[in-house]
Amino acid sequence: MTDTTCYHCGDACGKNGVHFDDKDFCCNGCKTVYEIFTSNGLATYYEIEAKAGTTPNEVRKKYDFLDNQEIVGQLVEFNEDGVQVVSLSIPSIHCSSCIWVLENLNKLHSAISVSQVDFPKKTIRVTYRTQDFSLKALVLLLGSIGYEPYISLEEFNKKDKKVDRSLIYKLGVAGFAFGNVMLLSFPEYFEVQEYWLDQYKVVFRWLMFAFSLPVVFYAGQDYFISAYKGLRSKLLNIDVPIALGILTLFLRSTADIIFDLGSGFFDSLTGLVFFLLLGKFFQQKTYAYLSFERDYKSYFPIAVTRLTKSGEEENVQVYHIDKGDRILIRSHEIIPVDCILIKGNAEIDYSFVTGESEAVFRESGEKLFAGGKQIGDVLEVEVLKSVSQSYLTQLWGNAVFAKDKSSHFQNITDSIGKRFTIAVLSIATLATVYWLAVDPTLALNVFTSVLIIACPCAIALAAPFTLGNMLRIFGKYKFYLKNTNVIERLAKIDTAIFDKTGTLTTNQKDTVCYEGLELTEAETALLKTTLRASNHPLSRSLYDILKSNAIMTLDEFQEHTGKGIEGKANAHTIKVGSAAYVGEEQSTSMTNTAVYVSSDENVKGKFVFKNTYREGIDDVFEALGTEYGLGILSGDNDGERNRLEELVPKTTSMLFNQKPEDKLEYIKKLQEEHKVMMVGDGLNDAGALAQSDVGLAVSENINVFSPACDGILDASNMNLLPRFLRLSKNAMQVIKMSFILSLCYNIVGLYFAVTGQLQPVIAAILMPLSSISIVVFTTIATNFLEKKLKN
Repeated sequence: MTDTTCYHCGDACGKNGVHFDDKDFCCNGCKTVYEIFTSNGLATYYEIEAKAGTTPNEVRKKYDFLDNQEIVGQLVEFNEDGVQVVSLSIPSIHCSSCIWVLENLNKLHSAISVSQVDFPKKTIRVTYRTQDFSLKALVLLLGSIGYEPYISLEEFNKKDKKVDRSLIYKLGVAGFAFGNVMLLSFPEYFEVQEYWLDQYKVVFRWLMFAFSLPVVFYAGQDYFISAYKGLRSKLLNIDVPIALGILTLFLRSTADIIFDLGSGFFDSLTGLVFFLLLGKFFQQKTYAYLSFERDYKSYFPIAVTRLTKSGEEENVQVYHIDKGDRILIRSHEIIPVDCILIKGNAEIDYSFVTGESEAVFRESGEKLFAGGKQIGDVLEVEVLKSVSQSYLTQLWGNAVFAKDKSSHFQNITDSIGKRFTIAVLSIATLATVYWLAVDPTLALNVFTSVLIIACPCAIALAAPFTLGNMLRIFGKYKFYLKNTNVIERLAKIDTAIFDKTGTLTTNQKDTVCYEGLELTEAETALLKTTLRASNHPLSRSLYDILKSNAIMTLDEFQEHTGKGIEGKANAHTIKVGSAAYVGEEQSTSMTNTAVYVSSDENVKGKFVFKNTYREGIDDVFEALGTEYGLGILSGDNDGERNRLEELVPKTTSMLFNQKPEDKLEYIKKLQEEHKVMMVGDGLNDAGALAQSDVGLAVSENINVFSPACDGILDASNMNLLPRFLRLSKNAMQVIKMSFILSLCYNIVGLYFAVTGQLQPVIAAILMPLSSISIVVFTTIATNFLEKKLKN
């Protein structure tokens, strides 16, 4: 038993080991975790990575403070209608097995619906039902399987998180040691005799050995850890050849001074680690500059309607909302902040947050949480706290509604890195064997130089830096994408489908005239109040032109997607929408978009819209028509067909009277042969946006953000859409050119390394320079592409 290792965590079993199910465990805790996993269908955990578990601790009493609901309220992000969402720090997350088991917590307890791991941050976000379950139960469950969370209310309440300065410390240690080792090496460099030879040679060599110890075992430890975990998982990552090079230099140098064969290669060793860390530091700083993890301000060009002290309505950017402000939440708007309901009947859909589609009803005075979508009447709420800088971004990427549209580009990059590592190890081994036979004194230098100079870091950096920089550039022009993966999917698009109302048309310049029986003051007031609750572009246009100021509280409001809206107050009903919805026969000769109105089931008339198309929309279609298949899907009648035929290429397909489900099915059918981009306003197009390969929502200063979309385009820059698509393709070409540049560098570097003409320390300097050169190249290339947006 003493020689066995634990099947769960890999630690030595020792005398107190436990034998169970033909397997050895170091303690009963590991055995219990094994039983939990195997009895709940999670045995795959051990197939992904053997002995990857952690030994569980006894944590029950430690978390008794979680019985206090006031404390729980501070910790959870969301707490509504028996559902809570919480983010917890799990320091013991370290491998793919950890991710797998933590994202399958629902198999361990039925109350858990969703769990998402953020591996770089070592955090998990869990959505769970509170009936017969609690935050304390969740924490104890995590602790029982070896993933005890770190919870500190003091840290939780701090605005600024601790900054990880470990890389700076390691860089400082390596730099200090490198400088001193170089000074101690000078006597042998210059072949100084006398005192050096007789008295100080041994002292200086052992001092160099002493300086190398913190460099290898502290500053360079991340490379060994990463390589070990990769090998244990049967994966060859890019840190394997680096760790091998460091270890080879250290062992050979130590042997040299022990047997008085020479002063070793401590200068190359310390220099190697220093320059490797310097390259990593540069990479970290560049990533921070590109700011991949941007806050919601970078993503959402949305506004909310704020009520001034005089009662007037004004549109303001969402991040200008402060605690105590009164704002309006219309039908199908996302609630951007935690708030208190003041007026209106809240019917909130929290499925974006929790995955539960059942609506939650709330009354005046009750709290509403950010991330919910109002599906009923207009609400007036008071802001409790300003919008969280990461919450909406987190919401956008929530796995509850995310559809897997991911491409395989990153996998290709990883695959290249893996094959590259295998090739490098093979070349290094063959070259070393050759030099051992020809000139053994050069064998170590050749082996180490090959491992260092051919590091595939430059290849691994090409894609994230290029695409990350493109995200930043697109953002400057009010084109906000969910992540870098969307850029590659944009580059593969061959068909573009557009919604009409609110996408091709603008409600800023609509000309509207009324035809029919005159509306009474009471009917006009009820009509305006009903329109006030809707976010549809036509509703907003009508709301702005109606002169009634007698805003009332509706007893009931309903919005039937793709048909119309209905409002009830004081036993009177008003309907606004299509002819069929209000009970009117539609004229076959209608040439313009019309919205019909009925009062108490009696049709009163219609508002006729002379749609104004966005400026430059004809140029957009002309530019896209040469490369893409085009189509228009509209929920309106075909009265605008003739006008559209003048604006778009003759080959453009046009379908009218399309319900939201019709749009979705049309996109799905197209995808059988094409890569499809759907451009809509985010209201009636949510299904089509989610189904398409890339879904873009056009925003016109209205809070109609839909998590179903992959990007948001400010309506003022709609004319730049063809350029955005072209630049996405150019970005992919830049990445391919970066690969070629990196390959050329490695071929040249390998030639000098294999022929014994390259010292390890020079290779260590050149390796981060190669990475820097790739970053510089991609930055210059993408900034050059940016000029195409300006022209």
